[in-house]
Amino acid sequence: MILQHIADGILSGAIVSLGAIGLSFTMKLLRFANFSHSELLTWGAYGALVFLAFFASFGGFFDRTIGPFSFGVALLLAMICASVVTSIIALVLHRFVFERLSRTAGHMTMVFASFGVALVLRHLVVLIWGSDPIYYSNALQFAILLPGNVRVMPDQVFLLGLTIIVVIALHLFMTRSRTGIAMRGVAENPDLARVSGVNVDRIITWVWIIGASGAAMGGVLYGMTVQLRPELGFSLILPLFAAAILGGAGSLYGAVLGGLIVGLSENLSVMIIPTTYKPAVPFLLILAILYFRPDGIFGERSR
Repeated sequence: MILQHIADGILSGAIVSLGAIGLSFTMKLLRFANFSHSELLTWGAYGALVFLAFFASFGGFFDRTIGPFSFGVALLLAMICASVVTSIIALVLHRFVFERLSRTAGHMTMVFASFGVALVLRHLVVLIWGSDPIYYSNALQFAILLPGNVRVMPDQVFLLGLTIIVVIALHLFMTRSRTGIAMRGVAENPDLARVSGVNVDRIITWVWIIGASGAAMGGVLYGMTVQLRPELGFSLILPLFAAAILGGAGSLYGAVLGGLIVGLSENLSVMIIPTTYKPAVPFLLILAILYFRPDGIFGERSR
């Protein structure tokens, strides 16, 4: 039983990790807690639904599933398109809301503005797609039996594999590319980076693109393994913040580790407490992190 909970925790933690990466970067580089980030997962998931219907309309090759999975090439292409659209939405929000407020308003005003943006995005989803749950596919899947009597679905194996690929790609981007290195410099000291010739505005644009793309993929993977609903992002907001704070703002590896810890904590907690109290676990983690190590595992201690 415990092995099954651990497997479920790793899988749910993978989704949280993808969303927490962008939130962690935003908190570090833009210096405010963006509560609307979780809604980008929702828009990414529903955006993929639109593109999935578009590609599926061609039939033939696009209607076929891949091996044991419940999806085919159409959903993979839809995920890429949804990442692009979600990035555009994030850049529009940055250009017309957050960038303008950052010039005149304080951090608390930015936080409250992100609350308002989150509500607008969530209710737009309800207005466009309705409030009923939606599924990408109704294809029947058979669980894969792993050692220890652990059962996972093929889609969940894909979820974990894709998360690993994305993290490795981001690691190479952050350590090998000039943009990634500049991003790390801006995160440490934006004023010094600007004096050194770094285009800070361009780096911030990349932060929004990376964060929104990760959120979109996380939303699609959530919809693939669970279901689509307008409250998708809202239900993940505490796990996302817990993962970002636990790992340390601005840390790629911290966000991934934080997401896995949050996922494992949530799923292992049901062995001790009723399932209805499971959503409270990330909140308790946030309180514990802020009390014992407010800078996170990979964050530098403030002096």
